[in-house]
Amino acid sequence: MDPLARTFVKLLAFDFLSLRYQPHPHGFCSSGPTFSRKGRSIFRAEAVGVVVERERKEGFLRFLVDDGTGCIPCILWLNHLSPSNRSSYLARRNPSDLELAAKHAADQAEGVQLGRLARVRGRVTHFRGSLQITVSCVTIERDPNAEILHWLDCIRLATQCYDQPPPRR
Repeated sequence: MDPLARTFVKLLAFDFLSLRYQPHPHGFCSSGPTFSRKGRSIFRAEAVGVVVERERKEGFLRFLVDDGTGCIPCILWLNHLSPSNRSSYLARRNPSDLELAAKHAADQAEGVQLGRLARVRGRVTHFRGSLQITVSCVTIERDPNAEILHWLDCIRLATQCYDQPPPRR
């Protein structure tokens, strides 16, 4: 398996928005849709940018992160931990852990405000034909250099790692 499949790939918006849908060779894949960049599979992504749009609904927060190369749509689910929406997997978990996770998601949503610099990590997904990041973690950056440092990381990683062919077994 490609090592990129297990990590949060640091991407600029123009790279993220150019990801291609890669159908699973045997039809349905239990891990969800697969996306690729230059032939390498990407499941998770990390982006840094300014929050330029924010829409909070009952069960989710949808927002856009602009890094100067484009805007990445992000969604942070808030209702997946409520008792009415719990999957059988979540039903087996400790209720106090679920309460902590729900509080953490709500705290993250409160931090996402217009004009703030945010670091977003999550799964690459699509909704109605558009790419998005389904957020697992969002951090509000206090360092004004975080965005340019992310840019430099993206450029370095693209040339030294992401653009290289996957290792052979």
